Amino acid sequence: MTVADLPNSGIPFQLPVTQLKSQRIRPASANAHIIAPSSSPLSHGENKANETDEGGGNRGARSPTRGVLPGRFGGWQPAPALPTPTHAGTIALGGILMPSRLLRYRPPPPATATLCFINGKPRGKRAALSLHLVELGVEKGAVEDGELQDVHFKWKDPQPPYDVKEAFAKYAEGGAHMNSEQLCRFLVDFQGEDDATVAHAESLIEQFHQLRYRRLAKLSRPLLTLDEFHHLLFSGELNPPIGSEIHQDMTAPLSHYYIYTGHNSYLTGNQLSSKCSVDPIIQALQRGVRVIELDLWPNSAKDKVIVYHGRTLTSPVELSKCLRAIRDHAFTASVYPVVITLEDHLTPDLQDKVAKMVNQTFGAMLFYPKSESLNELPSPEYLKKRIILSTKPPKEYLESKISKDNERESRTGKKSSEEEDEWGTDFKSEFEDDDKDDEHVHDHDEDDIDEDDQKLQQNSAPEYRRLITIRAGKPKGSLKDALKVDPEKVGRLSLSEQELEKAVKAYGKDIIRFTQRNLLRIYPKGTRITSSNYNPLIGWRHGAQMVALNMQGYGRSLWLMHGFFRANGGCGFVKKPDFLMRAGGVNEVFDPNTYLPVKKTLQVKLYMGDGWRLDFKQTYFDKYSPPDFYVKVGIAGVPVDCTTKRTRAIEDDWTPVWNDEFSFPLTVPELAVLRIEVHEYDMSERDDFGGQTYLPVSELMPGIRAVPLFDRKGAKFDSVRLLMRFRFD
Repeated sequence: MTVADLPNSGIPFQLPVTQLKSQRIRPASANAHIIAPSSSPLSHGENKANETDEGGGNRGARSPTRGVLPGRFGGWQPAPALPTPTHAGTIALGGILMPSRLLRYRPPPPATATLCFINGKPRGKRAALSLHLVELGVEKGAVEDGELQDVHFKWKDPQPPYDVKEAFAKYAEGGAHMNSEQLCRFLVDFQGEDDATVAHAESLIEQFHQLRYRRLAKLSRPLLTLDEFHHLLFSGELNPPIGSEIHQDMTAPLSHYYIYTGHNSYLTGNQLSSKCSVDPIIQALQRGVRVIELDLWPNSAKDKVIVYHGRTLTSPVELSKCLRAIRDHAFTASVYPVVITLEDHLTPDLQDKVAKMVNQTFGAMLFYPKSESLNELPSPEYLKKRIILSTKPPKEYLESKISKDNERESRTGKKSSEEEDEWGTDFKSEFEDDDKDDEHVHDHDEDDIDEDDQKLQQNSAPEYRRLITIRAGKPKGSLKDALKVDPEKVGRLSLSEQELEKAVKAYGKDIIRFTQRNLLRIYPKGTRITSSNYNPLIGWRHGAQMVALNMQGYGRSLWLMHGFFRANGGCGFVKKPDFLMRAGGVNEVFDPNTYLPVKKTLQVKLYMGDGWRLDFKQTYFDKYSPPDFYVKVGIAGVPVDCTTKRTRAIEDDWTPVWNDEFSFPLTVPELAVLRIEVHEYDMSERDDFGGQTYLPVSELMPGIRAVPLFDRKGAKFDSVRLLMRFRFD
């Protein structure tokens, strides 16, 4: 085919996609140039390194073929006016043609949309060429100052998967509509909602109609069509994957619960130079965090108390502001207690000021015991809407300094291989530590104290000491001595993540025994100056209640914590498994390293996804075609249960359909978390992030469920969600 074969009198012409894939358009004269379509994607600009032969090339998502536009003359000329063809599988050339310009083009698969604009200013004039895929193309586009503007790719309305159609046909008894009685049977039989009633099903239908059609009037006879049934199942508000109710026993001592815990809660960024503010404290409380950490220091005049990360360049914030923020937001997400852990570097007179400030700010919200020590920790239910303080009393604070310093000298900063094993090799890059750059930074937490502190704290304020409910401390001697259980009193022990890794190898069972009555807090090592995080599962599977993470350290560790504490209605307290609280005849306890048989198998089917077209810009993932989404699905838990699987990438589709199934055998399902991450495939660059969610396996509701996704910071997307099915065998 030559350029001369193309019409030149305003007559429309069409080129079949298959023909474009297999042929070159030969130049009609020396002044004409060649179009070389291929399987490479659309884009603009030159990339000679990635040129491919005519008629193809690989998937090459970002490796376009070089080609130029046809032209009849040495200059440029308008092309004939071309109406858009009305059937799929063809391409229409229209707009303004230019010679000697590059065009990259990949014919897309069915039901996708692709766009390319090439801008130029030959002889001072602006010209452009656009290729439109018929029916599968761009709804509208504009070129402004050499950039694509206001681009909208076409998309398909999601169609019901086969399983949804089959369920509708079965429970609607072959009819065109499903009524509330039939929906109720579906909820009980298929979705495993044994307590579902006809009234609940009727309410569900009415809520759906209100959300979708904005109908406020009560329906005379609530009914669902197949399409409406599908959209109801695809609603994250009406058909979530886990429940929102607090369903666990909340009357056991605090030591029986995992507690949502933050580290250096006042920091907005890194550990060395970021700003200190009440904002991250408020955000943490609104998310449901129940343990807030504050570092107390005197100001330069030594007449006020400030909060900042000591001996760093972080800018301080006043303690009074932090306390007011906690008071005002403590119970917005949960009615259960907030624990404030304090790192105290104050003089006795400033401690007395803190005591008065705490009493004045919290008033009746503040809980503290009548005696200095507790023989059993109170329950979350007993402490509802109460605030309690936890710190090391000044005397013990000083006595532990020497042993703490000695332990620091032996730290190596070596990266945890256990963390890598649990997350799989494909996740290693997300858990890279900062050790190699920051080994000069030592760990420090509430045990830190220098010589000036020793002089300041010889006589502590008695009122301040009386307000401490959970006393932290480490006796002189070895860690084994610190892990001994005192039957007469309870308290809290703090270990860095590195100390924990060493301790579980030598004293794993002792740690579990200790945490049956006492609290164990784990905090990030000091080398994490960028506020990165560690794998919290190591602490959880050994019974540690307060596994503290940097809430500004976004990544898989923090996503895992977000997901883990979605359990039990998101109240911030999750009951530890019974096997961590039991002791045998000779005080035998659970051994996390023992091989256990498979207790249950989780079957996951991933149908489809939708919502990116609404929550992302049309060109966010790819300027010239819709995205190519794939999903990673895996388990985080005890080492033997951890695995990662993935779907294939669906090319050029805003509403991808995978219909992939995965099976996950679980030995300890009580500690398992289902990890789901969506990515957009990119051959030459790092894959784009498309959303994530982590869900506690023990809370998963069986049946077909809509799974909302979250962004990197853990904020829920407005529309992005997956349609999945969960089943336990």
